[in-house]
Amino acid sequence: MPTRLSTFFGRTLRQPPAEAELISHQLMLRAGLVQPVVSGVFAFLPLGWAVVRRIEQIIREEMDREGGQEVMLPILTPSELWEQTGRRQAMDEILFVTTDRRGRELVLGPTHEELMTDLVSRQLQSYRDLPMRPYQIQAKFRDEPRPRGGTIRTRQFTMMDLYSYDADEDGLKASYEAMRRAYTRVFERCAVPTVTVEADSGAMGGT
Repeated sequence: MPTRLSTFFGRTLRQPPAEAELISHQLMLRAGLVQPVVSGVFAFLPLGWAVVRRIEQIIREEMDREGGQEVMLPILTPSELWEQTGRRQAMDEILFVTTDRRGRELVLGPTHEELMTDLVSRQLQSYRDLPMRPYQIQAKFRDEPRPRGGTIRTRQFTMMDLYSYDADEDGLKASYEAMRRAYTRVFERCAVPTVTVEADSGAMGGT
């Protein structure tokens, strides 16, 4: 049953708040798509959430088309996995860290390379099982020092992260090309013009 505009949850604004500097951020606020909660944290209202769900569905279809398999990992990840890779220290400034009642340190996942690789290592029986391309669409958490850019660079955000596990360099290149095709189609279906460029992988690592 369609919702009447008079009873719709979320209101439009004539003028955006002064702190909204980007045009995209201003339009989202004026259209009643999102509502800021605290700095870098947003609630998505019905119209905004409908947009997010539609984009997620497009992403799922394109990832699955290239051999992706969707999983859902926990938001809380053991700190020791981050210690093993050295990223507990390397990413310390942006990590949200908590401790449970038993004193075990847990990290709110800003990304899931550590946990996904641990999961795959438990499932993988042979190189014949490769390639594996698990992915998820989930909330991520990063304690950004100065959240900016509206909903682009925030402390809590939704991210699609796919991880490929391959037997050799040729397999890795094939997986990379598959993901390049998938991302290209996602942007095309969303009518977003894009240009492919080289970029530093930063704390995520890789070439």
